[in-house]
Amino acid sequence: MLTTVLAFLLTLGVLIVVHEYGHYRVAVACGVKVLRFSVGFGRVLFRRQSGADATEFVICALPLGGYVRMLDEREGPVQPEERDLAFNRKPLSARTAIVAAGPLANLALAVLLYASAHWIGVEEPRAVLGSPTAGSVVERAGLRAGDLVRSWSADAMNWTDVASMTDLRWQVTQAVLEGRDLWIEVSGRDGRGSRTVSIALASLQAKDVDAALMKRIGLGQAYSEAVLGEAKPGGPAATAGLRAGDRVLQVDGQPVADAQSLRDRIRQSPGRSATWRIERAGGVIDLVVTPRRADDKGAEIGRIDAFVGKPPETVLVRHGVIDGLWLGVTRTWEVSVLTVRMLGRMIIGEASLKNLSGPLTIADYAGQSVQQGLSYYLGFLALVSVSLGVLNLLPLPMLDGGHLMYYLFEGLTGRPVSDLWLARLQRGGIALLLMMMSVALFNDVARLLGLH
Repeated sequence: MLTTVLAFLLTLGVLIVVHEYGHYRVAVACGVKVLRFSVGFGRVLFRRQSGADATEFVICALPLGGYVRMLDEREGPVQPEERDLAFNRKPLSARTAIVAAGPLANLALAVLLYASAHWIGVEEPRAVLGSPTAGSVVERAGLRAGDLVRSWSADAMNWTDVASMTDLRWQVTQAVLEGRDLWIEVSGRDGRGSRTVSIALASLQAKDVDAALMKRIGLGQAYSEAVLGEAKPGGPAATAGLRAGDRVLQVDGQPVADAQSLRDRIRQSPGRSATWRIERAGGVIDLVVTPRRADDKGAEIGRIDAFVGKPPETVLVRHGVIDGLWLGVTRTWEVSVLTVRMLGRMIIGEASLKNLSGPLTIADYAGQSVQQGLSYYLGFLALVSVSLGVLNLLPLPMLDGGHLMYYLFEGLTGRPVSDLWLARLQRGGIALLLMMMSVALFNDVARLLGLH
């Protein structure tokens, strides 16, 4: 819990500081006097100011945002000798640059974070498929447990290597969003028997892109051998004589392809005995196993009270300086486009609102990524930084994109938006943001309760 809280605070702190520093740095460069640079809102916990006319740097109690307060005649009286330092007195180009600098700083940070993760290297599951869900798109394509995915193509002509299972899932998601099929080249785990397979994804819709997408497609966990871990004393596995390290070959004469297929058989057999053929210490023995009955959200399932499956085989995905930086740019662009597409499709009802996440989900993922290692945390931080940058560029009042929308109107018409319309748009923007925050918080709670 402490790790999650600290990771969440670090994530917010880094993103807020970078965003506001973008505004601050460009404002100073444009000759605007910055009165306060604040991380957080509410009661001031820390204050630093080098002189009476210098910028005041503060950290406040509520760390859910920040702001840069600039000298502005619309917000208070300005001394005549300082009017040329006021934000509102600056030309349209300078005001636009200052406002856009915050989101662009987040996007630039994402490039560096993604690049750093690529430079350090990430241990990711090798792109070896586990058992596909029965009747799924992947199963109908003829894929099976143990297939190694070597490359992918959008047209069966131009091929790109698949670095890992994470890379494969990303390409599948992109194909669904673009409404096209995906071609992949697969072989056995040993690299032999190469063949080309088409996964029919064009029939799926963008609204299907959510946390359960891979499960519906049939692309589950990476391949894991059907080897047992420690058995709980007194549980069905221990009672049947199963031991850690046992490899399950068959259940009632049916071959076991991998750990996922074995877990599925166990879940589907509450209270029903079956003969398991086990490989142990170079020999083969048969044992009778009876999964106990258990309740899972109102459904009866079987459990044997033992860990099933070895950790998936992993590969170190690492790139050089130039390749890593280019991949950082590419991934930032792809995630930005994906974010805009998803937001647009949620607005018109083509994508589920369940995709909106709030602070609880961010905190949970931050804690998990920290525990997985530095590269995973950098990747997570980059993802949130992209989301923050894109969100702030949306043309919504109260956001940076809303101010840019006002400046676009001013640039086209030669006059600023009237105070009356500013007030109306601000009220509408507040209502819309509150609605989005409410949906995101509801989704957070639903995920924690297992309802999504």
